[in-house]
Amino acid sequence: MTGIYTALFGAEFASYYNDSLLSYAMAAFLGLIVIHFFSASTTQALTSIVSNGTLLNKIKLPLSIFPVGIVTANTVQFTTGVLPLVLFLTLLKSGSWVNMCMVILPFIALIIICLGIALIVSGLYVFFRDLQYFYELITFSLWISSPVFYPPDIVPEAIQPFLKFNPLFIIIDSIRQIVFSSHVPYWSVVFSSFSTALLILAIGLACFHCWKTQYMDLL
Repeated sequence: MTGIYTALFGAEFASYYNDSLLSYAMAAFLGLIVIHFFSASTTQALTSIVSNGTLLNKIKLPLSIFPVGIVTANTVQFTTGVLPLVLFLTLLKSGSWVNMCMVILPFIALIIICLGIALIVSGLYVFFRDLQYFYELITFSLWISSPVFYPPDIVPEAIQPFLKFNPLFIIIDSIRQIVFSSHVPYWSVVFSSFSTALLILAIGLACFHCWKTQYMDLL
């Protein structure tokens, strides 16, 4: 996907990355790993409670173990597969050991966001079994409204405030700032990403706790 985006849009958008096709490819790669991690984690978590309904009727287990387990499994995959490459690219591009360590922070915020969304969608799916078809549209909307293959600077100023309601927007922006800059990361961006992540997790926990008393009757 990074290669395809670079071939199609690299020449057009390289000017936003110091006229470097390689820098654009790195930016696209960083955006893709965020959106793919989010999509894989939350989509798999969506059906996790219902698909284990037979097991839950036989053994008493905490219901949250299934969506949390899905996000944890994807986190382990990411940590062992993609994260080492991200750390190497950060050190290569920024030349800063501090940035290499700090780039982990937005990814932690991303994991927290995925946990919150996973709790919400897995709980809703117990009540609404058609949710998975609508959720495909939601994930596509989040992907297209995130600066994955395009720089955020090309978005009209009138629309930019609305894009910031997308929690992945600030995650991608924060990661790119840390990777491409030799300066200390902007703490305001990091703080904003964590604030958003914790808010989503709090909403997810509250919703899951309110709904869980009705789950077993529907499973």
